[in-house]
Amino acid sequence: MVFELKQEGFKVKDALRRVDIPEATYHYQKKQLQKEDPNKEWKEIITKLFHKHNGTYGYRRIAFELRNQGYRINHKKVHRIMGELGLKCEKFTRKSRYKSYKGTVGKVAHNRLKRRFHTPIRLQKLVTDVTEFKCAGNEKLYLSPIMDLFNGEIVSFGISKRPTLDLVLKPLNEAVETIRTEAEYRTTIHSDQGWHYQHNTWVKTLKKHQIFQSMSRKANCADNAAMENFFGILKQEMYYGEELVSYEELKRKLEGYVNYYNNERIKAKLAGLSPIQYRTQTSQSAA
Repeated sequence: MVFELKQEGFKVKDALRRVDIPEATYHYQKKQLQKEDPNKEWKEIITKLFHKHNGTYGYRRIAFELRNQGYRINHKKVHRIMGELGLKCEKFTRKSRYKSYKGTVGKVAHNRLKRRFHTPIRLQKLVTDVTEFKCAGNEKLYLSPIMDLFNGEIVSFGISKRPTLDLVLKPLNEAVETIRTEAEYRTTIHSDQGWHYQHNTWVKTLKKHQIFQSMSRKANCADNAAMENFFGILKQEMYYGEELVSYEELKRKLEGYVNYYNNERIKAKLAGLSPIQYRTQTSQSAA
């Protein structure tokens, strides 16, 4: 309005007087508009980080990531800038569980873990389970990871088109090799009461390598909440809300995600480090 009046022969001060705006205010606001955004560089860096992690990082993890890269910035400032940019994790979420319980197949182990999911000792407490994914063409994919509660690292995992016994034995045998060479204390592996974990081969493998077996109570997923939480994060960040893809494509995506989860995805409870970064830093500190 001011500039239109000026073009019609009015002076700026006359136009300001007409709209009752102090001249000092006008000149101040004009200078502010001409100034370069002081957060321009921060906005570029934060936007790049946000999209690098597919929009799954909130302001707290963005702030941790920036500090890990050597930047000095307060998490409140990150929160404010992300708000200005409209950067917010809005992944579609829902809950689904694969149920492998088929009655008592063998002797059920005691619940040794008893929801004590924290441990300062690597490879002391491991948890496992099986989860199901739908693929294009009415196919399904089953994932069976083994996770270390020390740092949340996926020690090993199996992927298959069917929930066979081999699906869980493959990651178990891989984990056993790691346990044999790197564990300092006796290991406990916790699972639900799925038929895989009651199978004679699973039970004998644990006994052979002196690994304690622990099982949740029947129909109580909270007893294995750490594993359920991992499944929830995984599906929220790379599966729910996405178009169904072929089995082979989803398999590649899952393998890539596990690598990302172990090596890059930071956790607040790990002081802003990824599981493997935390393990490496801890072992170096101990040495």
